[in-house]
Amino acid sequence: MIQGCGSDVGKSVLVAGLCRLFTNRGITVRPFKSQNMSNNAAVTAGGGEIGRAQALQARACRIAPTVDMNPVLLKPQSDVGAQLIVRGKMSGNFDASSHGRDKRALLEVAVESYRRLAQEADLMIVEGAGSPAETNLRKYDIANMGFAQVLGLPVVLVGDINRGHVIASLVGAHAVLDAADRALIRGFIVNKFRGNPRLFDDGVRKVIEHTGWPSIGVVPWLRAASRLPSEDGVQLEDINAPRRPGVRAKVVVPQLSRIANFDDFDPLREEPEIELVFVPPGRPLPRDTALIVIPGTKSTIADMEFVRSQGWDVDILSHVRHGGRVLGICGGYQMLGRSISDPNGIEGPPRTVPGLGLLDVETVMTGDKTLREVAGVLAAHAAFAGYEMHVGHTTGRGAARPFLRFNDGSSDGAVSADGRIAGCYVHGLFGVTEARAALVAAIGAAPSLDDHNSRVDAALDDIATELEQCLDIATLAAIAGLKAWD
Repeated sequence: MIQGCGSDVGKSVLVAGLCRLFTNRGITVRPFKSQNMSNNAAVTAGGGEIGRAQALQARACRIAPTVDMNPVLLKPQSDVGAQLIVRGKMSGNFDASSHGRDKRALLEVAVESYRRLAQEADLMIVEGAGSPAETNLRKYDIANMGFAQVLGLPVVLVGDINRGHVIASLVGAHAVLDAADRALIRGFIVNKFRGNPRLFDDGVRKVIEHTGWPSIGVVPWLRAASRLPSEDGVQLEDINAPRRPGVRAKVVVPQLSRIANFDDFDPLREEPEIELVFVPPGRPLPRDTALIVIPGTKSTIADMEFVRSQGWDVDILSHVRHGGRVLGICGGYQMLGRSISDPNGIEGPPRTVPGLGLLDVETVMTGDKTLREVAGVLAAHAAFAGYEMHVGHTTGRGAARPFLRFNDGSSDGAVSADGRIAGCYVHGLFGVTEARAALVAAIGAAPSLDDHNSRVDAALDDIATELEQCLDIATLAAIAGLKAWD
């Protein structure tokens, strides 16, 4: 089990890299995370949802993701509450006051899922959440030591040197953990080192002296990780594509307060003639923009109000008046319509709010959730594949001009009469070369035609190669109980 000294220390990437490394050695590997908290989710073939990090880790193992890989998922809807997903399906809400509640029922679910996966694997690689040193949460923990203790999992603790105070983080964790939890830790990794790792030899010795834990290695700053799908909102700070020579079109994404599945836009960062800009709160949307994309959100009505509070509605309408294009995805599509109604309080208090009025459709939130993989063609006849993950139904005269047509003959979304405004429920459009090429060409840029999926696989292989060079893989294999390793 890979645990960390905090959130965003690189656990997810390390697990993905190790999954690919051991898979490349011919070992059957399965990833697992008992409890995740993220609005970036993936749809499994069976119509469930899990954290995107576990979907990426499954890909690293060269297998399809399943709901057992992330049996408990919390999707924040507000500052004080989250939607609870259990084995891929909605199971009510989880408010902040319940964070310290008895989670034995959820722990049982997680253990059952783990054991089911373990039956088909030579090696399970488990990702923790946050930090085990948050001992105030230890009593009902199911994500770190609480889970590790039930199954007797050996733990490797990861510290992030890029943040600083990595010695204090590792030694501090040793100091605050109780003896039983401390005994599960078999070694530590220092992650995200910039420069010559030998310069930190004295630091490694200090950690060993204070903890008695062996060092598994110092991992350099993994540049290939920037080619992987973004896992959560922490990475939005650095997601903007650098300005490059030859840029022909700017694509702007307003950073909604409950933004979800923003990795939809990762393939655009690779387009040589596209500048991708995520605009944080407090800043206006740029005027020199070819396309504004309103992304998915975990709470459409709340984020519709957030858009207005930022003045982005004014910016979007001005952009349209000056001939600009707008694309709405999932919750962003709902915002493009005339109104959004939540009569049953699915996302919060029952209410109806006006949308942007750019498409002749209306949305009503419902208790059922659509989760499915889809494929078909865009209005421009380009092939696409993706997935739906939403509550609510959108109808109206605008839907008579659908943006997408599915292979089963049904359709989704709407397009304005002049073709400049479009919306749909499908995520993942930019990940398919043909669809991305059509969307990029529509805003005056020449598409690259590179395959995004091949780039991700190459990045996983590059990370696996780097980990093989900087980590003591033989010791890791021994900790994991693998019988033979050369």
